[in-house]
Amino acid sequence: MLLPLFFTRFLYAQSAFPPLDAEAQASAFARVFASSRASWQDTARAALWASSLNTGEAAGTAFYERITAAAAELAKDPDLSSDPRARAEYTLAFIHRRFLKSYSEHQTRLDEIFVSGRYNCVSSAVLYLILGQSVGLEITGVMTKDHAFASVNAAGALIDVETTNPYGFDPGNRKEFHDGFGRITGFAYVNARNYRDRAGITDVELLSLILSNRISDLEQANRFSEAVSLAVNRAVLLSADTSGGSASGSGKAEFFEDPRMDMMNRLFNYGAYLVRTNKDDEAVAWAEYAGGRYPDNIRWQEFIYAAVNNKLVRLIRLRRAGDARTALGEAQGKLNDQNYAACDAMVTEAEAADMVNGIKNAGDAQAALAFIETSGKNLSEKIRLDLQNGAVLKEGERLGKSGAWLDAMNWMSASIAKYGANTRFNSALRTFRQNRISGLHNQFAELFNRRDYRGAKDSVEKSLAEFPSDPQLTRDLNMVNRALEQSR
Repeated sequence: MLLPLFFTRFLYAQSAFPPLDAEAQASAFARVFASSRASWQDTARAALWASSLNTGEAAGTAFYERITAAAAELAKDPDLSSDPRARAEYTLAFIHRRFLKSYSEHQTRLDEIFVSGRYNCVSSAVLYLILGQSVGLEITGVMTKDHAFASVNAAGALIDVETTNPYGFDPGNRKEFHDGFGRITGFAYVNARNYRDRAGITDVELLSLILSNRISDLEQANRFSEAVSLAVNRAVLLSADTSGGSASGSGKAEFFEDPRMDMMNRLFNYGAYLVRTNKDDEAVAWAEYAGGRYPDNIRWQEFIYAAVNNKLVRLIRLRRAGDARTALGEAQGKLNDQNYAACDAMVTEAEAADMVNGIKNAGDAQAALAFIETSGKNLSEKIRLDLQNGAVLKEGERLGKSGAWLDAMNWMSASIAKYGANTRFNSALRTFRQNRISGLHNQFAELFNRRDYRGAKDSVEKSLAEFPSDPQLTRDLNMVNRALEQSR
């Protein structure tokens, strides 16, 4: 069965775009965390998935087993205290001793910790959350505008944990070190940061920061298509969170953007990338495809207008106004009336400008002026007048360059009578008049220099009939009269 051509194109366009359906795991993990029965094992699986690994596959299973092995090792550690505060502090020391080797600002994935030991605030906080919960600690995530860490509930007291530092437990308090005889051998001190603008976040929100950081890194690398897929997954992952979320959590909305709004921004960023790379038709197709799935009439219309405008500008700069008119016709049903009118005015201006610049004979000038008068009604008054004046002056210059200064004068005089006088018209008329007079003077001079005084006198008298009292022509007449008297 053959599909209609337009339908085939639409399928092809969709196949080239990033998927708008979330992975099944996103919905599954969303339900688990919404049930309030998520275990630390669930958190570990979700963190690996957010890091791009599926624990149902070999690679994901291997990393999951390394996490469960680490949890078992920590649980059996003889130095692990039963006191919650001491246990929480020891867990931080444990993950740094065993896994966290070097800080790397963009290393947000949980699996990479086990490969290279590199970590950032998010990946280290997630590992601490998982292993801490595995030994019975009550841990929550905390975030600020540009940072994430953890907080432990130890006997009713909330204690901050800077997971990026092995001595980051309860920052701001000095940590003393003792030898085997109880003597102090040294101390460490981690400054407490300014956490005035902070908010507690749920486990699933902390995990979602893995996706957020990956999205940011992808966009910085111009990999916007991949970022879209992660943003869709993140929105679905957070869709069932019942904590109050970013929209209503106290202070959280300042830096934890609504996941759907964040996803929409990624959709538009991908479209903007298409526009920046001059894939305007793809950008419009993307807007229709993604906008049908995730509506936002105002923003998608603004985006389509930007894409169409970009294409028209590019064609106009290439002096292809005709192609721009065709492109605008194809986009007419996709633009609202206001945006279509703005694009139409731009193309009309380009068409008129091409006609003005292409004036080579009187017919061209008349055609350009007629077009400006009939089609230029949607142009601003200033632009319309500039184009009209340009056509008049272009024709006057054309006539003058051919030596027809009288015709140029008559053209300008008629144009002033029709359109009204202005500085440019008046200046052009003066120039044409002076050039006409100079030409007549030169005719006189040629006859005079040949001593054809009678012919020179006839010539200048005809010129004075055209330009009575002109000083130059008057001097010419006086000069030829003296010559005639002397020749008698």
